[in-house]
Amino acid sequence: MKSMKITIIGANGQLGYDLVRTFKDTVHEIVPLTHADIDVADLSSSRKMLEKIQPDIVINCAAYVRVDDAEDFPDKAFAVNALGARNIALICKDMDADLVHLSTDYVFDGRKKNPYTEDDIPDPVDVYGTSKLAGEYFVKNIVENHYIIRSSSLFGIAGASGKGGNFVETMIKKARNNEEIKVVDDMIMSPTYTRDGAEMIRKILEKDLPFGVYHAANGGQCSWYEFAVAIFNILGMETNLSPTKTDIFRSKARRPMYTPLVNMKLNNYGLEMESWEVALRNYLIEKEYLD
Repeated sequence: MKSMKITIIGANGQLGYDLVRTFKDTVHEIVPLTHADIDVADLSSSRKMLEKIQPDIVINCAAYVRVDDAEDFPDKAFAVNALGARNIALICKDMDADLVHLSTDYVFDGRKKNPYTEDDIPDPVDVYGTSKLAGEYFVKNIVENHYIIRSSSLFGIAGASGKGGNFVETMIKKARNNEEIKVVDDMIMSPTYTRDGAEMIRKILEKDLPFGVYHAANGGQCSWYEFAVAIFNILGMETNLSPTKTDIFRSKARRPMYTPLVNMKLNNYGLEMESWEVALRNYLIEKEYLD
């Protein structure tokens, strides 16, 4: 296997952190960049940074992920998720570098009755999803040698820097504080452990799979309430947990209600990801909540 020079943008986010760990002990040279190092919304400074590094591959994990805030500040969401994606794609094209661009299940409208495949037509229902889809279109139309990786409901040990933690940690904290916990049971997704996602991205690159759009989510589906129940069951925690409905929270952003992803293309290449239940247990072991 030939050594590749890989730049990871957003290296301190949940997925970026695990990508750095996943590639660290391989033959590849890794150059991790955080927001302090590169602002994808600034084309000229991003170009200077990447031209200095001269990577073979750029993995762009930079994202504006505050779904409700995006409704009030669409310019911020589009600056990173759409124009930022465009900027990195332009630079990769000029440098003849492969681009791995991270996207989301929120590009779909959530009206489907079975999991989304790579062949389904995106139709986002909020600003965040629209900005991410715009980023996909820029990548597709600018740089030929691209991978667009859609994932779903990420949880990883680094936490989501834009959100201040992740769902698993939020649930555990609330339970330890003996809070009343209400979690929606009408929003269905595929929770995905960033360590599994990072390892799958490494396999995609090392196996030199054809360029294009791939879904990379842990297997199966559940509601956020079922996810919470699983967390507490595995940890044996007694909690004051009850289900509720999404419209009770009166969130600013409209969210897609059903967005499980199926990794159809990866499965066709003999690549599979663990079920979300196994992934959750592995996360809890890694965080040393379990032996």
